[in-house]
Amino acid sequence: MRTPLSTYRLQIRPSFTLHDAAALVPYLADLGVDWVYLSPILTAEEGSDHGYDVVDPSAVDPARGGADGLRALSEAAHAAGMGVLVDIVPNHMGVATPARNKWWWSVLEHGRGSRYAEAFDIDWEAGGGKLRLPVLGDGDNELEQLKLVNGELHYYENRYPVAPGTARDGDSAQEVHARQHYELVNWRRADSELNYRRFFGVNTLAGIRVEEPWVFDEAHAEIRRWFDESLVDGLRIDHPDGLADPKGYLARLRELTGGAYILVEKILEPGESLPRDWETEGTTGYDALADVDRLFTDPAGEETLTALVPTEPYADMIHGTKRGIADQLLNSEVQRLVRLLPADSGLDPATAADALAELLACFPVYRSYLPEGSEYLTDAVVAATVRRPDLAGALHILHRLLNPLPAGETSTVPLADLGELAVRFQQTSGMVMAKGVEDTAFYRYSRLTSLNEVGADPAHFAVTPFELHARLLRRQLEQPAAMTALTTHDTKRSEDTRARISVLSEIPDEWAAAFRKLQALAPMGDEPMANLLWQAVIGAWPLSRDRAHAYAEKASREASASTTWTAPDAAFEARMHAAIDAAFDDAEVNTLVTSLVERIRTAGYSNSLSAKLLQLTMPGVPDVYQGTEFWDRSLVDPDNRREVDFQRRRDVAASFAGTGAPEVDEDAAAKLLITTRALQLKRGRPELFSGYVPVTAEGPAARHLFGFDRGGAVTLVTRLPVGLQVQGGWQETGVLLPAGTYRDVITGTTHTSDGRVAVADLFGSYPVALLVREDGE
Repeated sequence: MRTPLSTYRLQIRPSFTLHDAAALVPYLADLGVDWVYLSPILTAEEGSDHGYDVVDPSAVDPARGGADGLRALSEAAHAAGMGVLVDIVPNHMGVATPARNKWWWSVLEHGRGSRYAEAFDIDWEAGGGKLRLPVLGDGDNELEQLKLVNGELHYYENRYPVAPGTARDGDSAQEVHARQHYELVNWRRADSELNYRRFFGVNTLAGIRVEEPWVFDEAHAEIRRWFDESLVDGLRIDHPDGLADPKGYLARLRELTGGAYILVEKILEPGESLPRDWETEGTTGYDALADVDRLFTDPAGEETLTALVPTEPYADMIHGTKRGIADQLLNSEVQRLVRLLPADSGLDPATAADALAELLACFPVYRSYLPEGSEYLTDAVVAATVRRPDLAGALHILHRLLNPLPAGETSTVPLADLGELAVRFQQTSGMVMAKGVEDTAFYRYSRLTSLNEVGADPAHFAVTPFELHARLLRRQLEQPAAMTALTTHDTKRSEDTRARISVLSEIPDEWAAAFRKLQALAPMGDEPMANLLWQAVIGAWPLSRDRAHAYAEKASREASASTTWTAPDAAFEARMHAAIDAAFDDAEVNTLVTSLVERIRTAGYSNSLSAKLLQLTMPGVPDVYQGTEFWDRSLVDPDNRREVDFQRRRDVAASFAGTGAPEVDEDAAAKLLITTRALQLKRGRPELFSGYVPVTAEGPAARHLFGFDRGGAVTLVTRLPVGLQVQGGWQETGVLLPAGTYRDVITGTTHTSDGRVAVADLFGSYPVALLVREDGE
């Protein structure tokens, strides 16, 4: 198997096609990148910027460069000695425009008689034999807007097929609609009455059943061609938790690709591990991101930041938000589980729904993978019973039904033996976790928002150097080919935004005072949301007014505390937007924001550069998200998918020849230099990255240094830079290195060790160093 040494993620879209990516290969090769990593490239909804709404899995999207574009990129990458990794989406398809998706169109036209009916998770009986489409507006007589046009039903710009023989002369559009295999219903009915599985709460993404062999084959025929023709070298699998049988899927995929490199976008809760029998090299790196961020968080700030805006304990909060999702947004999924209960279960529908929702709210991880992970179901049953003793009897019954395997069963079990109820519960628990935690609680729990990232637990405030060394050593032993990341298309805040926000943990009293002033000058009426938004403004500053307003609207509606997507609170949102405007227009507020940014700017740089070098050189395959070789202070999508100025990056990279180390300032050249030197070293001398041994520091500032030896490449970074400055800098602190001569590959500076090197000498230009022994062992 060919395994990457590093990757560079590119967002392929109509405005940046595969041909554009091919033209970028020389720059990426000079940067030191080993593999190009592409967002989904199969044909997606027209105008899609992300590509996760695939409508035709049989072809590379013409709008993204088509088959010719993929070949051009592949040839360019392979000629440069680079591999190609592609993101694929096996869990769902885009159905927003039925006419663009022949699978969905066929189901709408022919109902259960369509060969594609088996490809989607549809509960036909629940809809009275019809597939419910939640597209109608809130008017009293929306169906009167239907029109028959050229043998199709049209509802405004939406088009739907008419089944053969169901349109007769003189019929009204409403009469024809009544005879179809689908029923157009009000959009608000989706949350409780939808009868097809969707991706989370997105009605326009319909889940598909790749566990069916023919569905897998047809959905992956184009992907098979990529490997048969040696166009692609590896795959990234989106949302495997949505699949009925992730293990079986990965086994089939490994066979299809001929044993290629495969990663899974799997969210691991703290302490959780991937199932050991999955055919994958590991995750896409959210777990690594969480560990890195917490090294640069000062535990001394926890108490003050926690007390600043009192909220309920995080565990109670996420129980409440998950329960709210199960009862509302994803109630249709809960009702589907209720309908799957055997008739002799002894549970009435209301009690069963209550108990199932409580189990989902108490589930401690995204999902189990029975028979492995049955202990998580037991944990959920125990927690639910403690929270709701009135449901103890129902929970006991559900425990048996959701895990029908004999006690201690660990062998491979066919899906049929688990039963549909057990399988669908596993698919549903991840939806509830994602929507209740990532997309709700992460916007409510605003103590220190640099910790609110996918795959992380914001209640876990910091890690000690000892803890991180242990985790990195375990990563080297157990998943050396898994990806590591700092920024992705899904991160709530980019790496440099988080790096600056983390500095607030070192100055909690100053932040508390500034926040109280901001509250007095520009009150929003929702303290947790204000805390989150002002941290975002501080972290991303300078940012445009439009970006700030767009983020505020999304964050507040996702939190669903003072306003929501479905019922916006105009009064609250007016106050919130006025506060955002004040950051630009009110002199006192603007001065407060800009002075605080200036106060933490240098420390933020230090955190950014240190986190970057750490991630690029730690065990694993480091990914650089597009553009983040420069400073990137993005917020949540779509902000983090903005166009990247690659020409500017080329120009700065070209300026490195024959010059000294650029300054650490807004020009971002220093970050590009560090990224380039680390990637080039890893690609050019991979043998220097084959192990992991912690490096020790001694002296008055020893706790501010974190370092490790990867087998010849020695990484040294600064942590908690404000505290370092307060105590007078590095002073006599030294790092213990075997006697010899070392070259810092970032600056080119040579250092001699007699067993100890002064850290102040190592960090003369930057708060980091990457050393290579020059005089042999």
